[in-house]
Amino acid sequence: MTLIIAEAGVNHNGDEKMAFALVDAAVAAGADVVKFQTFKASALATADAEQASYQRQNTGQTESQLAMLSRLELSHEVHIRLQTYCRQQGIEFLSTAFDEFSLQFLLGPLQLTRLKIPSGEITNAPLVLQHANSGNDLIVSTGMATLAEIETALGVIAFGYTAACGARPSAEAFATAYASKQGQHALRQKVTLLHCTTEYPAPATDINLKAMDTMAAAFGLPVGYSDHSAGIHIAVAAVARGATVLEKHFTLDKTLPGPDHKASLEPDELTAMVAAIRQVEQALGDGIKRPAPSELANKAVARKSLVAATDITAGETITAKLIACKRPGTGSSPYQYWDFLDQPATRDYREGEQLAK
Repeated sequence: MTLIIAEAGVNHNGDEKMAFALVDAAVAAGADVVKFQTFKASALATADAEQASYQRQNTGQTESQLAMLSRLELSHEVHIRLQTYCRQQGIEFLSTAFDEFSLQFLLGPLQLTRLKIPSGEITNAPLVLQHANSGNDLIVSTGMATLAEIETALGVIAFGYTAACGARPSAEAFATAYASKQGQHALRQKVTLLHCTTEYPAPATDINLKAMDTMAAAFGLPVGYSDHSAGIHIAVAAVARGATVLEKHFTLDKTLPGPDHKASLEPDELTAMVAAIRQVEQALGDGIKRPAPSELANKAVARKSLVAATDITAGETITAKLIACKRPGTGSSPYQYWDFLDQPATRDYREGEQLAK
C-alpha cells in the first residue's frame, strides 16, 4: 500500500492547539503519517533572505524569511507532546529537520527511525550526510533537482551509510560509495525518492509525473510523489502511476494566514484523497489478466453460441446461411463454427436453437 503522509508542515501557525487539531484531522482522514517541520529560524535563514514569491503572495506580507519563520517554530516540548499524542492516536509522527540542531533533536529525544530530507536541502551535503549517518530510512524529496544533483546526493547518502568510522568525506569518496555494491545495496534498502515540483500551488503543466518513471529507471529505487498541486486528482494519478509514498499538504482552513494554507487540502479534501488512493490501489490489482470473480456470471449473458439461423432438418448439409452466432453463450462456441460447416445436421433444429455436436 502507498504510504500516505499528511503534511501539516507549518500550517499550525505556531499554535500548539492547532497542531494537535491537525493530527486529529490526519487521523480522521485515514493518513498513515502526519508530518511537521522542525527548525530554528535563525539556523535556517539569514536576516537578508527574502520570501519566495508564493510566500509573499500567500501571506500578503513582504517581511524576511527569518521574520516569517520565527512565528512558525514549535518548541521541542510541543514536539514531544505531539509525538506522544500521535502514538496514542495510532498515526506515525514524522518531522522534517532543516538544520543540524533540529535533526539531533529528532534523533535524540524523539528517536525517529524514519527521516525526510526536504527538496531545499538536497544540495546541503553536510546535513544530508548527517541524515545518512543516522542509519535511518530516508525519504528524499527532489524538487528543483536534476538527475545529476540527485545522484550526487545519493552518493553522500551511500557514503554515510557505508563508510568506515573516521573516513573523510569528499566528492571522490561520495562517488566511490555510490558506485560500490555495498552503497547500492544500502540505498535500495533504505531510500525512497520523491518527485516534487517546488511551487505552491504547482501548475499542472509543471508537474511532469513521468519523471517518476525516469527516476526509478535511473536509480533503481522506490519512487513516490510530494504533491503541491491544487486538488487531489494529480496525487491520485501519481499513485496510479506507481508512487510508493504520497505526501500532501493539508490545513484546517485555507483562508488562514500563512505561507502554505492556500496550497493545502482542507480536512474533507484530505479524507477524499485518502479514500480515492485506497480505491485506486484496489483497482490496480495484481496485473494478471483473468476474469474477475464479478465477471464470471456475465460470461453466458454477454458471449454468444452457435444457433440455427432457420429451421434445419436432420441430415441437411449445414451451410453458412444456416448458422448464426447469438446470445446466450451457454452452447457451442463460435470458435467451432468451421466444425459444423458443410457437415450433415445430426438432428432437427428449430430457428434459434443452439447447435450441438
